[in-house]
Amino acid sequence: MKAKLSERVVKAAEIGSRKYVLFDEDTPGFGLCVYTTGRKGFVLIYRIAGQQKRFTIGVWPTWSVTAARDEAKRLIREIDRGEDPLDTRKAARGAPTVKELAERFIEEHLPKLAKTNASDQKSMLEKLVLPEWKNRKVADITPTDVDRLLTKIAAGRARPSKKKPTQKRRKKLAPPKPTPVRANRAGEMLRKMFNLAMLWKMRPDNPAFGFRRRPEVARDRFLSFEEIERLANALAVDEDQRAASIIRLCMLTGARLGEVRTATFDQFNLDLAIWTKQAAYTKQRRIHRVPISHEAVALIRLRREIVPKGCPFLFPGDVPDQPVGDPKRFWPKMQKVAQIPDVRIHDLRHTFASLLVSGGASLEMIGRLLGHTQIGTTQRYAHLIDAPLRAGVNAVGEMLKPRLRVVGGSST
Repeated sequence: MKAKLSERVVKAAEIGSRKYVLFDEDTPGFGLCVYTTGRKGFVLIYRIAGQQKRFTIGVWPTWSVTAARDEAKRLIREIDRGEDPLDTRKAARGAPTVKELAERFIEEHLPKLAKTNASDQKSMLEKLVLPEWKNRKVADITPTDVDRLLTKIAAGRARPSKKKPTQKRRKKLAPPKPTPVRANRAGEMLRKMFNLAMLWKMRPDNPAFGFRRRPEVARDRFLSFEEIERLANALAVDEDQRAASIIRLCMLTGARLGEVRTATFDQFNLDLAIWTKQAAYTKQRRIHRVPISHEAVALIRLRREIVPKGCPFLFPGDVPDQPVGDPKRFWPKMQKVAQIPDVRIHDLRHTFASLLVSGGASLEMIGRLLGHTQIGTTQRYAHLIDAPLRAGVNAVGEMLKPRLRVVGGSST
C-alpha cells in the first residue's frame, strides 16, 4: 500500500486488525507503520548484503512527516555507502557511559595514587561529575561540556543540608563560595580520565585537553617567631599529647600531616637521624629519604617509650592496628589558644621552608627536604631568599666601599 505521506494522511490512517505499513510514494522504503494499539511510527525498510532490514525512525507526532522523510533520505545515503544504520544504532547503544568510565577509572587508576589523592578524586567524581554526566556516552562529551561543568564547579555550591533540620539553626547557611582551585583539580582529573578513555578505545580524542584553567593564588602564610612560641606553649600544656606530638613533628620536619600520622618506627634510623618515607605513604609515590633534627629524634624516642610494644605506628589510633585519624577537633583548639585563627596545619610546612630559607638554604635543598618533584612547587619560596642574599650583598659592599679621606686645611 502506497500514498504520498502528509500530516493529513498520517492522521487519517485507520487502525486495522493487523499492523501494516503505508509506504511513501516519493521516498523508496520509507513508510508509516500503523500498529493495532493505535500507535503510529515512521520506518525505513531496506536491503543490505542481500538481507532485508527494518529501521524505526520515530513515533508520530513526535516526528513530523517532513522530519522523518529527511531522516529516511539521510539513512538511504548511508546505505548507499555500504553502512548499515541498524549496526550503527546497536553500536551506539552499547557504547560505554561516563559512569562506566568512572568505575573503571576508580578501579584501575586510583589505586596507583596516594590514598588521600585517590579519595579526593573519587569524591570529585561521585559528587561533581557523575550527577551531571552519569548516563551520557563517553564519546558524546565535548570540550564545551567540560568547560560548562568546570565553570559550575568554580562557582561553588551551597553546603549540604537537611530539608527539615532536627534543631533550629542559630544563623543562616553561608552562601556558596567560588572554588576555582577545585575546578582546576577536577579538570586535571578529567584530562587524565579521558586520556585513559582513549587508551581503552572508548573515544579517539580528549575533550578535557587544554581545559581553561582558573587563576590560583598561592597561600603564603608563615608563622612569626612569636606565633611559633605561642603555639609551642599551647602544645606543651594541652592534655592530648598524642595530637600535640603530631603537630610538633610536622613543625620539626616540614612533613605533610598524613605522612606524620601514618609514620612507623621502622621508617626511622635514629642513630643516623634519617627518616625514610616509603612510597606508599608519600604524595609523590616515591621513597623519600630526609635527615631530621636532634629534637625530632628525641620526640621519636619518647614516642617509642610511650607506644605499646609491638605497635608499628608512632601515633596509634583508637582502632586496633590503625594510625590515629586527623586531629580535626584538636587543631581548632590550638588555633584559639595560640591566637592563630587563620593558620592551617599545612602552613607549618610552609613555615618550616621559610625558616630554612632564612638560614641560607637553597631552593634545591628545600625541594629535596619537602619532597617536591617539580622545581615550580618550590619556587613559591624564592622571594624569601632576598633577605640572606641582601645580607651577603651588604657584606660585600661593606668590604669594598671606598675609604673616605678627610680633607684637612692648607699646610702653608
